[in-house]
Amino acid sequence: MSVLRLRAALLGPARLRGAGISWSVLRNYTSASAKEKARRNGVCERTELLEVLKARVKQLQASNVPEVTVNKAELAPLRNDKYQDPLQKVVAPSPAEEQPAPRGRGESPARPSSWVEKLKKEMYIRQLKVERKLSIAASQLALEGQVKAKPKGKVKAKAKAKKTLKSPKAKVAAAWSQSHAGSHRVYAHSKPRVAAVKEGANVQKPRRVLEDKDSSQYKILQQTIQSNLECFLFLQQPEEAERLLLLYHSSPVKRRLLNVNAYNIVMRSWARKGRLQRINRLFSMLESAGLRPSLDSYAAVLECMGRSQSSAKAIQRCVQQLKKDGFHVDELFQKCLFEEDEKETVLRAIRTFQPNYQLPPPPEPQTSKSSLLREFYSKGKMVSYPKLDFSVQELQERFQQQLEMELDNTVTIESVESTKPLTPQAIKARKLLATLRSRWHDSILQALQKSKRSMSKHKMVSGYNILYPYLCLLPDEEYVGIMLQILNTLSPQGESLAVLARELGSKVYNRYVTQRKLRSRQLEKVQEVYKDYIHLLARDSQPDKYLPREYWEKLVAEAGFGPSLNLKDCSWPYVLLMRLGMHMLELLVQAVKVPRNILNPHLEPKLIPVLYHIYSFRSSWQVGLIKPHPIFSQIVSDAAETLLTFNSSAIPMLCPPVPWTSPHFGAFVLNDTKLMRFVDGAIQHQLLLEQCPPVNLHPVLDALNQLGNCAWKINQPVLDIIISIFNDKGNEKLDIPPPISEAPRPPVAPGNSSTWNKSQKHELLLCKKKAAEMHSLRMDALYKLSIANYVRDKVFWFPHNMDFRGRTYPCPPYFNHLGNDVTRAILLFAEGRPLGPKGLDWLKIHLINLTGLKKKDALQERLEYANEIMEEILDSADHPLTGRKWWMNTDEPWQALACCMEIAKASRSPDPAAYISHFPVHQDGSCNGLQHYAALGRDLIGAISVNLMPCNVPQDVYSVVAQQVEEFRKKDAEQGVKIAQVLQGFISRKVVKQTVMTVVYGVTRYGGRLQMEKRLKEIDEFPEEYLWEASHYLVKQVFNGIKEMFSATRDIQNWLTESAKLIAQSGRTVEWVTPLGLPIVQPYYRSRSTVLNCNMQNLSVKNSNSSQKPDTVKQKNAFPPNFIHSLDSTHMMLTALHCLRQGLTFVSVHDCYWTHALTVDVMNQICRQQFVALHSEKILQDLSEFMLEKYCSPGRETRALWQKKLMEQLSNVPKTGEFNLKKVMDSTYFFS
Repeated sequence: MSVLRLRAALLGPARLRGAGISWSVLRNYTSASAKEKARRNGVCERTELLEVLKARVKQLQASNVPEVTVNKAELAPLRNDKYQDPLQKVVAPSPAEEQPAPRGRGESPARPSSWVEKLKKEMYIRQLKVERKLSIAASQLALEGQVKAKPKGKVKAKAKAKKTLKSPKAKVAAAWSQSHAGSHRVYAHSKPRVAAVKEGANVQKPRRVLEDKDSSQYKILQQTIQSNLECFLFLQQPEEAERLLLLYHSSPVKRRLLNVNAYNIVMRSWARKGRLQRINRLFSMLESAGLRPSLDSYAAVLECMGRSQSSAKAIQRCVQQLKKDGFHVDELFQKCLFEEDEKETVLRAIRTFQPNYQLPPPPEPQTSKSSLLREFYSKGKMVSYPKLDFSVQELQERFQQQLEMELDNTVTIESVESTKPLTPQAIKARKLLATLRSRWHDSILQALQKSKRSMSKHKMVSGYNILYPYLCLLPDEEYVGIMLQILNTLSPQGESLAVLARELGSKVYNRYVTQRKLRSRQLEKVQEVYKDYIHLLARDSQPDKYLPREYWEKLVAEAGFGPSLNLKDCSWPYVLLMRLGMHMLELLVQAVKVPRNILNPHLEPKLIPVLYHIYSFRSSWQVGLIKPHPIFSQIVSDAAETLLTFNSSAIPMLCPPVPWTSPHFGAFVLNDTKLMRFVDGAIQHQLLLEQCPPVNLHPVLDALNQLGNCAWKINQPVLDIIISIFNDKGNEKLDIPPPISEAPRPPVAPGNSSTWNKSQKHELLLCKKKAAEMHSLRMDALYKLSIANYVRDKVFWFPHNMDFRGRTYPCPPYFNHLGNDVTRAILLFAEGRPLGPKGLDWLKIHLINLTGLKKKDALQERLEYANEIMEEILDSADHPLTGRKWWMNTDEPWQALACCMEIAKASRSPDPAAYISHFPVHQDGSCNGLQHYAALGRDLIGAISVNLMPCNVPQDVYSVVAQQVEEFRKKDAEQGVKIAQVLQGFISRKVVKQTVMTVVYGVTRYGGRLQMEKRLKEIDEFPEEYLWEASHYLVKQVFNGIKEMFSATRDIQNWLTESAKLIAQSGRTVEWVTPLGLPIVQPYYRSRSTVLNCNMQNLSVKNSNSSQKPDTVKQKNAFPPNFIHSLDSTHMMLTALHCLRQGLTFVSVHDCYWTHALTVDVMNQICRQQFVALHSEKILQDLSEFMLEKYCSPGRETRALWQKKLMEQLSNVPKTGEFNLKKVMDSTYFFS
């Protein structure tokens, strides 16, 4: 049986999803009877025993030395009371450790060769045992007939399995089986599944993770240990922290995972208690582990001495030792992060023997050396920071409101559907739901407490328990509240286990971080600093020539004492979040029940689960879902509840955001926000930002602060019209989703569904799919409109962060200016500016841009057209739903309506130039990706076609490509090419637009063909039988057309692609630094899955970390678009910073820039200046030099062949054309 425990460590993801196990066995409903469960479990275990033995034999045949592929962070199996050492499967023990024979703590592990020698001596005995076990298991399986043979890599016939086991290495499986029996308890009801064994040369040695201390995998293992220790520090349980530390310290192999930070956390635990003797012992352990104390180690000792009032002599000896280790006392206060009163306590200790010691002065602020921002940061050019239209008092009150909202963690708001009248049925259903929720609260609380008691007992018996401390960080009521919140928001279609587990784990983590900030008194300090910070922004305070980041840093430096504003890193590994979430989900599924007869009194009053665990297929993957019972969905539907609960981070901020000052600090007051977004589990981006000199990040931080400081308000008349349509069955044409009641009804067919024919089943499937889509879209719109309605009378802010390429995004996820037409239409700048002499004209041009009617016309012609249709514009503004509804037939109807209303108000005012407008006017880049390529390559023809060259009318690259493709088609048609003849009259701008736009972002011919096919399908007259052939032909011609037009662009794209390919093939990921100094790494690896063994089902968690090989295809295909995205974000940030210097309001949606109508001309000028400045830098040469230095180590006399090839490739920078970049300054349609 202990072999079952082993298999999760041995085998990887390829075998996870039911290899060799029939669907009937895998389909595990949580509501199954105990007897049925036991039968299924037995079948699974016997099946998997066969698989493990078979896989292990194959592995041993491939190699003389038994080696194990060990996945990262494979924690102990998730059971209610069976959590063991969290890394017992992550770090494969040395072979010697696996021997059943006892060994002293200090002994070094035996060499692998002696392990093999021992195995050989026991060979024949083990072989007989394995054969007997296999025979019994196989015969039982044959009798039950549950497992069907699969063609490849599955369980084979018994005879063949026996035959395979006659290999002399086969007995090793039994050796493993016995060695594990001694160290792990295996429970009969567990359901581990198999993941793949790497064979032969691919097998990873057990210690490889521990040897590569720079790998992400190694760091994640360290992070797991440290987050557990941090839990005990937070819970004020130093004994538990030390016990866990000893568990690793006492094993020579596991000890390698301990770095000095792990020992420091335990030292801090004891320092708070003033237990100097314990800290001395930890120093001895640190020395025995071969580690040197760090500054934090000495800070902990001095804090302890300060608390225990040690003698001046003892403290002096400690300080002397600190200096011997190469540190200085001043560094304690410059580099260490302190919580609560730690800083004062350390200072008190030092002053015991050095009474006149003074804190070191704060370091001089550094200034960015970026050549693009030399003028921006020069002191001579500094101007006062723009003021907001609020007093200090008002901003202070808004800060208090925001703080209260974040302290509550969640915000409950009225839904926009609340205006509907209440029916008697809804009142009855709401009462019923309230009663049920009260019961569920009690049963979840009991289940949680029972689970914790069980874990606590188990911990006393058998050592360390992984999840127990994480379930003690918050009051029990908070865990129950989090679980009920998930239950209340579950869709009737269900949700995947992975999504729910991640959400539950993340909610606990976020609340823990909030509690840490409160406990460490960090919040008190943020409050003090923010109180002074608002003087920079308030209208009734003195102007100051500081940027928000600089002013905040100055205030923090002046504050001196108190906790650090950056908390010591306490982030939890992704796998741990998932484990915690899965455990909470299991408790929820077990505890929440409803009487079966609650809606139908004729049924028996039996309790049934509210949540069901089922499996579904998404393409070829089998996915576990949690689905609510139809009874629960019916009650919720009948209740038609009108309250929505969100995390406080989902609501726009009610005060200006805290400025970003480092990768760890900024945005919300309390909510934990990352500067850079990345995929779950990835840590390489954060490591790169931490290694980057802080001064290099200043331009990026200042740009994010500038975007976040833009104040917004709601366009109430437009919001009210949208809500009225939303509550009146929606309108798909206007992008307002109809309610689920409008979904198509499934076919009504006689008899049981099992007797339906294929077309009836297909129609039912389509109806279900449509209903699920409608529900999703409706809820998305409901959230956005309800949040907008909640802040309808408020001024609010969107804090920003960025993705790994530097592209910026607002942090609140639902309602923000990056949303669709509906969302953008209800947003206005809170600050108003007079229109000025040209403002009304810009509003009219903006309106025509939104209609999409005059894209090829000059600005003057668009303005004249707007004046011609003024009657339609005013009618739309005055009678949006009852008039001629001109606005409804535009590309962006809601923004067009909002603009019509603004034009009507301005044109009817006594003096339009003096009219105060809050309306954002947009200026869009013209195929912005190609603009950057054309500028990089100084490509004249390309530059003309994307409006880098001045022209009287806008050049439309899509029309030009369409014309070129049409010429190719004509030639081919004349030569008798059938498909070219079929396509006559079907080639248009619309057909080629998407492919031309995405070629620059790395679309392949395969992806381009699918785009073409989709466009052709939309043309009713196009013969369907030619779709494939026509799309194949067209994509080829579009690529040829772009190649001819943008020759330099293709050269650069090919150079970037080929460079990335060679870098990835050498085993490295592609990295670069943007012209503003932001370091970037592409996070594409050959992802491998970690299998979480859980009660409900095993969960495959994909890992993407730098200890794995890069995914060459993704690295090479993604580099050109990612590089261009990093340039367009650089251009946007430069524009944002220089707009700030000119006193403009500026926000962006990637390559679409927004400002007031008054300042459009100024923004246009800045936008062009910064584009020219950016591309005047030696961007490609700098990239080449950076990569040569990074990937081709200098000074080697004998280089590998791949390295010579890479050097040659990176040195061969594409040649540039003749285009004069300064021409962009006079190009009207560059951004328009």
